Amino acid sequence: MDRDRILTPRMVEGMIAEGHVIVMYDGMVLRLDSWLEKHPGGRLAILHMVGKDATDEIKAYHSATTLRLFKAFRIGRQPAGRWHNTTPPIRGGVYRKLEASPSPSLSATVTDLEDEIVDDASTSSGSYLFDEPTRVASSVTSVSDCSSDVVSGDDKAGPSARISTTEMRKRTAFVSGSGAEEASTDEMLSKSVSQSEPPPNMSHLTKAEYTDYLMQQSIEKDLKIYPSVDPIVQEEISRKYRILHQKVQDGGFYQCPYVEYAKEMTRYSTLFACFIIFLRFEWYMTSAVFLGLFWHQIMFTAHDAGHRAITGKFVPDTLIGLFIADFCCGLSLGWWKSSHNVHHLITNDPASDPDIQNVPLFATSAEYFKSVVSNYYDNFVFYWDAVADVMVPYQAYTYYPIMGLARFNLYILSWCHVLSTRASSLGGSKAWWIRPTEVAFMACYWFIFGYCLVLRTLPTWPIRVAFVLLSHFITMPLHVQITLSHWGMSTANLGESESFPQRQLRTTMDVDCPKWLDFIHGGLQFQAVHHLFPCVPRHNLRKVQALVKEFCEETKIPYSLFSFYDGNKVVLSRLDEVAHQAKILLTCQKHMAETGESGLH
Repeated sequence: MDRDRILTPRMVEGMIAEGHVIVMYDGMVLRLDSWLEKHPGGRLAILHMVGKDATDEIKAYHSATTLRLFKAFRIGRQPAGRWHNTTPPIRGGVYRKLEASPSPSLSATVTDLEDEIVDDASTSSGSYLFDEPTRVASSVTSVSDCSSDVVSGDDKAGPSARISTTEMRKRTAFVSGSGAEEASTDEMLSKSVSQSEPPPNMSHLTKAEYTDYLMQQSIEKDLKIYPSVDPIVQEEISRKYRILHQKVQDGGFYQCPYVEYAKEMTRYSTLFACFIIFLRFEWYMTSAVFLGLFWHQIMFTAHDAGHRAITGKFVPDTLIGLFIADFCCGLSLGWWKSSHNVHHLITNDPASDPDIQNVPLFATSAEYFKSVVSNYYDNFVFYWDAVADVMVPYQAYTYYPIMGLARFNLYILSWCHVLSTRASSLGGSKAWWIRPTEVAFMACYWFIFGYCLVLRTLPTWPIRVAFVLLSHFITMPLHVQITLSHWGMSTANLGESESFPQRQLRTTMDVDCPKWLDFIHGGLQFQAVHHLFPCVPRHNLRKVQALVKEFCEETKIPYSLFSFYDGNKVVLSRLDEVAHQAKILLTCQKHMAETGESGLH
């Protein structure tokens, strides 16, 4: 069969309709059916690329060695010109079968390639492009009295909205097309709060209609701020991103500075030694603090290993990550990679990104008001229920307390993963050893921490409970840092034509801090840079940041950079914005139940 024949979009559509996994890469049409269940980065990472030109995503997540092996999956070539991206079936894309299917009979042999690919596989790959923005119908009339009453008055604003304008005019770099501009944080806060207001002259809105209105407002806001999603504009942004990526490669920024890890090991060893010493002298609470700090710091290296950013090799980096995450911290690296890979590719998509699917505790998008079917959690429905009605209106207040307890939830998610079919799916591949290693390491963690330390070493139950709570609460800044980068950013869908770099910069913020504080943030302060180049070692991200700023100036894509303090304000503002919208819906539901009048319901 001719691997060089031209496959038209209609032919590709027909193959996808038949259930084939078709992805475009560097002018080639790839069929990845046989690799889907063997991909070390997970099957979802591939399924979110189906029907799309994922050249930028694939190159960002794979080494040069792995990229050369993609030719084995080639079944044809793309037509000349731009490829029109289509919505993957996993996100609702509908495809038509051909009457006479041209689907090639070729099936790439993965047995011969698997050793090489697994040895040098990326931790994740995929595309992140969306349907064209849907416009909400404006066939609605005037605002109901219920809605007007709810939104009136400054007393409805939450903690972040009460910040004075003068106080908020801190310097927050927002790199734009014509150069670096100074944008005050209050501008972002005011934009967030304004979206809570119901539209004028719109009464008798249903709950779904009001939700659609809010989503459309978010889309229109982003369309004003960011470059046009016209395919020609986005293709030019992709071209410049590829030039930038070449600069990163030529600059040697993918080479790990191992001397920095020597410094990291010194820090980790010091914290662990302090934990043991204070435990020996029965200063239990002080010991708990140092154990929490040890967990907080060492997990940064697990993040590096999960992205194959230490040795650049799949097996050694996975072993490093498993030892740190599973054995030292009791958390499943496999679970983290499974969710994190998808998060990187479908960043801030309410139905796809597991990192923002936190209903009923938190909602960062009005889309959750309609209840969302998660394509990550196997079509699990995040219902907007009575618990969400109670929790979400106060989420700006519960944010930090819940972040302090977040580690306990990770234990549950970790065990759920290793016992699930998702973890067992690699059983037939060369990465079969990951699941049993995780089970063994996590069991060792609970034996050492749970039995030997908590039950056998600590003397009384009050001390045991206090030790566990304090050591886990100390890790709160890590969970805040993780959510800080995305929870305050856009969740809007700008369409399938949006390029990979624009999507990442639109949904991610960076945190500005002096270089000597980098060890506290562990590289997570460069999340926007990291999302563009996920396999670059974190100790090189500050250098790459300078190149990204130049790229943003040239392409006119705003680069969001806030201090840690102001970044927290932006996140609280987003939580308060959605909370305010939820209060409107709840109040109007009660109003309708009492009066029988139509309105938001």
